[in-house]
Amino acid sequence: MSIRVREDYRTLTGPEKAAILMLALGEDHTARIFEHMDDEEILEVSQTMATLGKVGPNVVERLFVDFAEQMTSTNALVGTQDSTERLLNKAGLDKSKIDQIMEEIRGPAGRTMWEKLGNVNEEILATFLQKEYPQTVSVVLSKVATDHAARVLALLPENFALEVIHRMLRMEAVQKDILDEVEKTLRTEFMTNLARTQRRDSHELIAEIFNSMDRAAEARFMDELEKSSPESAEKIRSLMFTFEDLSKLDPAAIQTLIRAVDKDKLPTALKGATETLRDLFFSNMSERAAKIMKEDMAAMGPVRLKDVEESQQYVVNVAKDLEARGEITIASGSEEDELIY
Repeated sequence: MSIRVREDYRTLTGPEKAAILMLALGEDHTARIFEHMDDEEILEVSQTMATLGKVGPNVVERLFVDFAEQMTSTNALVGTQDSTERLLNKAGLDKSKIDQIMEEIRGPAGRTMWEKLGNVNEEILATFLQKEYPQTVSVVLSKVATDHAARVLALLPENFALEVIHRMLRMEAVQKDILDEVEKTLRTEFMTNLARTQRRDSHELIAEIFNSMDRAAEARFMDELEKSSPESAEKIRSLMFTFEDLSKLDPAAIQTLIRAVDKDKLPTALKGATETLRDLFFSNMSERAAKIMKEDMAAMGPVRLKDVEESQQYVVNVAKDLEARGEITIASGSEEDELIY
């Protein structure tokens, strides 16, 4: 029985390339590489090695050339916060220095302290600043964007805010040592704590996960949560955005959504919708388009629940993308989100 010889580099999969490279490096180097891999990776590469067969010298040479080119390209490197922290630890830096560097990295994005502050929620910033001296606050608000400063000022206690405004009116060029002192205060007292607490809200995370589940699984988990932790269940439910929530969209937003979605998926999604939501979509189409869609839905016959849920989730995701781009507004039902015409 002849052994198959691999001569076409283009047909190699990722695991096969890894297996060939490691075999070519020899046992000692391969053993050291395995030490840095998890069990699943070791199993996958080992299985691939065992079924690789014979590999032609041209393929091995091409693989090493490609590998060398990728290693000298910036695109071949993947940096994460975890890998950066490990590197800093290996470099032997002082623990407090590493913590400071990582807190700077994990804090709100921005090269300078003032850019970072511009990305901090105004309520969080106002809560911190109202405990500082008015002079410090006036320096901070003079350095951030005016619209951000306006939102922060509006949230400060009135007398305190007026004192800050008076200080800003009398302010001349801020000396560098004062700026440095304010920056130091912000870094040690505010940014460090913010970086530690800037974890994503757990209820928001679970709401997004539930949104991506099929309805049966979601309902099962929600039922259990309502028994064991009713407050969490209520908060998660309020954060979830479902297909039926599209009924909160105004006519212009519905029309934008209709133009953006795949026309093949909308009929399936509407097949499982309430009559009220169907009518909202139909009333925002041309008479001819609505008639065609109704005919398409009637011609479908019975549709699997799984297909309906997948199509509805697709439409919801498109709506979320449109909102993220500022093309539509999804009202939450609160007074602040009420639209004035």
